[in-house]
Amino acid sequence: MKIAVAGIRGFPGVHGGVESHCEQLYPRLAKNECDITVFTRKLYVAPNLYKYQGVALTPISCPKNKYFETFIHTFKCVNKARKLKPDILHIHAIGPSVFTPLARLFGMKVVVTHHGPDYKRKKWPLPAKAFLRFCEWIGMTFANEIIVIDSNIADDIKRKFGRNAAVIPNGVEIPLPADTDITLEKWGLQKKKYILAVGRFVPEKGFDDLIDAFNKGDFGDWKLVIAGGAQHEDRYSRSLKEKAAKNNNIILTGFLTGQYLHELYSYAGLFVLPSYYEGLPMVLLEAMSYGLSCIASDIPANRGMELSDDRFFRAGDIHGLTKRIKEFINKPWEEERKKEQIEMIAEKYNWDNIVVGTLKVYKQVMG
Repeated sequence: MKIAVAGIRGFPGVHGGVESHCEQLYPRLAKNECDITVFTRKLYVAPNLYKYQGVALTPISCPKNKYFETFIHTFKCVNKARKLKPDILHIHAIGPSVFTPLARLFGMKVVVTHHGPDYKRKKWPLPAKAFLRFCEWIGMTFANEIIVIDSNIADDIKRKFGRNAAVIPNGVEIPLPADTDITLEKWGLQKKKYILAVGRFVPEKGFDDLIDAFNKGDFGDWKLVIAGGAQHEDRYSRSLKEKAAKNNNIILTGFLTGQYLHELYSYAGLFVLPSYYEGLPMVLLEAMSYGLSCIASDIPANRGMELSDDRFFRAGDIHGLTKRIKEFINKPWEEERKKEQIEMIAEKYNWDNIVVGTLKVYKQVMG
């Protein structure tokens, strides 16, 4: 089965939940007799990298622009895919899915994965939000089959467009504990004495609330570590850096991957996700796979992660967030609870099941 993939920045090592999902999924599909070609963006991938774990990577140039980058790149991808003549073109996210009718016009069968209603992100102005809603309508109307990462999204699509979608969540591999601590030495951290957050510096992640909550509380010798950065530097990302610079116990590491991020997850005392919007929160999923004690904002996507009720706080409630942090840095995280959490994640977000579910959708499209 010949599959072409569009709508993502690329992989390996490219930041983003969709990119992480694809980096894990497509090499596994390649081992299941799928011929996979992923169209990547030259801006984000290593030069001269054309193959990754059995997946063909085709880099395509596009401008680095917050508003036009995705659409110019996806348009070029669809035209490239036309020449490849794949059995299926798999488009990720609702923005790129606006080109679904063009792909169908070219004779391709199209699967669209809906990773979440991007028009709910704070970073988009009203015209962009309206356009993304239009993209969603186009993609959900003209795709041969639809995949969603969460049952809430499936219900929404059924209600708005009258279509059924296959619910296939993101997956995670259960990591082994880190046996090095070079990251701790680099930033002067103590094991189990820092709060960790991970993600891009965009308003919907709520990192400004987290910094305010940390500044408001008295957490002794605990530190706050935010691993992430901005892909497009703007006023919001600059304001986060200015806020963090005023407190020596707040550390912004920039984007991290590999061993650095592995160590930060392994040794954190508490993980916090203060976001206003998520599709399926990959960083929370990863933190739970490490067995970390976690707290998160009370939004539907986070609620679906099976944390106990006392581990949620209202998004934007800085006082409530401060209170939750104080509560859980002083509450022992029992080894038995940690083990139960890891086992639940391993069972529910298993990559083998995700591969089987994706292949089933592909076969439905192929008839």
